[in-house]
Amino acid sequence: MVRVKIEQQIEIIKRKTAKIITEEELREKLEFCYKKNKKLRVKLGIDPTATDIHLGFAVVLKKLKEFQQLGHKAILVIGDFTAKIGDPSGRNITRPILTDREIKKNLSTYLKQIFKILDKNKTEVRYNSEWLTKLNFKDILEIFSKITIQKIIEREDFQKRLKDNNPVFLHETIYPLVQAYDSVYLKADIELGGSDQELNCLMGRELQTKFNQSPQVIILTPLLIGLDGKNKMSKSLKNYIGITEKPEEMFGKVMSISDELLPQWLELTTELSEKEIKEILNLHPMEAKKRLAYEIVKYYHNEKLANLALNQFEQTFQKKDYEALAKEIILSSEIKNLPLIEILTQSNLVKSKSEARRLIEQGAIEINYRKVIVQDNINNLKINLNTNDLLRIGKKNFYKLIIK
Repeated sequence: MVRVKIEQQIEIIKRKTAKIITEEELREKLEFCYKKNKKLRVKLGIDPTATDIHLGFAVVLKKLKEFQQLGHKAILVIGDFTAKIGDPSGRNITRPILTDREIKKNLSTYLKQIFKILDKNKTEVRYNSEWLTKLNFKDILEIFSKITIQKIIEREDFQKRLKDNNPVFLHETIYPLVQAYDSVYLKADIELGGSDQELNCLMGRELQTKFNQSPQVIILTPLLIGLDGKNKMSKSLKNYIGITEKPEEMFGKVMSISDELLPQWLELTTELSEKEIKEILNLHPMEAKKRLAYEIVKYYHNEKLANLALNQFEQTFQKKDYEALAKEIILSSEIKNLPLIEILTQSNLVKSKSEARRLIEQGAIEINYRKVIVQDNINNLKINLNTNDLLRIGKKNFYKLIIK
């Protein structure tokens, strides 16, 4: 087992986490395992309700991977039984009951995708049909006797449906209890889930207590906002990016997100440090998105394909985008023939000659998508500028020149 100090473990676990129930219990479990040189049993349950895994679901998978890297036991529960019932969380209508054939089809792609993120050799994969199909009616009665119907229907999703006079079917009400039994059977120390899974995870915690087990700690991850900029990423809403999509498609979709999503996406979809994210957010939004898209493609494909996707995007789309971003600026024809340093300073495009000189030397000035290259005396460097030329200064500033 990897011996990582408690405070360091907690710091890693808390990042990219929405809620921990409770942090004090998490610390106690970590300290116990550290002293006894044991591993925490960390459970994540997923129902194979679709064929693709998207960037939103990858957030909680990456949290499970963190526990693997800290030396703990990662248990991935495939809900091949609970998928037939359907998770009612956040639903205003009943999910269709999946057939064995549909579940099998979805499972055919799941694990291959999941192991793009998790370490296959360190993952215990379990199917909850292993134990749920073996329960007899006496076992079921014992489980059901632990929780009141009031506890089940007090859920906000059920209450809303009842208020709107929408049906709540009996099989939906048992879903939280059935999936909670997974935690009892596996003796989970920690259960992971997205923020929308809090009630399901709490049910597991409560049921463990009723079976005289130590209650699991719940760690919830934020919900990634999808491409529509409003709702959580979801297959049903078609606002998602699948982790097996082609590099160029993945790159292009990332570039389409709104500027407001950049902080959350950089934090939840990349492996960048907080310092790196802060630096990227200081760039022009287009440049920040390119870095974000590059990091995502590199993670799920490789660096070579990420570079190819970046180059293809720049060649195909970026010129048009620069033109759309460019602000018009009027230059007097009197300064048109002056050295570039003079043009930049006299038109107030830079603060000083020294700044203009530095930007030119660093290759941070572009005319019509081509870097200005210094071949001789920088102070006398002249560029033939014309109306409608596109000038780029640094990473944030784009101008369309009007010569009068």
